[in-house]
Amino acid sequence: MTGSVSPRRADTRRNHERILAVAAESLSCSAELSFNAIAKQAEVGVGTVYRHFPTPESLILAVYQREVDHLVNVVPRLLAEHPPDEAFRIWTTDYLAHYMMSKRGLANALTVATRSRGQLPVSAYEAMVGAVTTLLKANADAGNIRDDLDPQTVLRGLAGLLYLSPDEDWRGQTAALTDLLWRGMRRD
Repeated sequence: MTGSVSPRRADTRRNHERILAVAAESLSCSAELSFNAIAKQAEVGVGTVYRHFPTPESLILAVYQREVDHLVNVVPRLLAEHPPDEAFRIWTTDYLAHYMMSKRGLANALTVATRSRGQLPVSAYEAMVGAVTTLLKANADAGNIRDDLDPQTVLRGLAGLLYLSPDEDWRGQTAALTDLLWRGMRRD
C-alpha cells in the first residue's frame, strides 16, 4: 500500500509524518512538489521520500487524507469542550475555513493528481460528511437546529469557504456564511 508505515519502526513513522508535514506546508503555497526540497526540509534522504511515496500523486493524496483526518478527528474534542452550536462555529471558522483558505496549492495539486489517478478517495469525502453529521446531530439533539437536515447539503453550503482570501476579512466572511447557513438550519 502506498504511503504505508511499518508499525514496528518508530523512526519510520516519524519520517513519514515529517514528510507529510513538510509536503503539506509546501502545498499550502504551491501545487508544485520537489521531492529533493521536501527531503531536505524533513531532514531525510530523498530515497526515504520515494520509499514512502513513489510518485508525487501518492504524496499529494496522502497529504490530502492527513488534512481531512485532522478536520474529522477534531470534532469529538470540540463537542466535548463546547456547546454544540459553538462547536459547529469553531469547527467552521478555526478548522474548515482555515484549511480551505490556506490549502489552495493543495487544491490545485489535487486537480492534477486526480487527473492521472482518477477521483479523490471516497473515504475522505465520507469522513467529512461524517464530521458534519456528528455536528448536526449534536445540535439537533440540543434543539438548536432541525433534525431533517442533509449533511451533504450543509457541506455543499460550506464549500463557499473555498472563495475566502487570507488578505481579506476571512473570519468575518466565515461568520457571515455560517450565520446564513445557521438561519436556514434553525428549528422554528
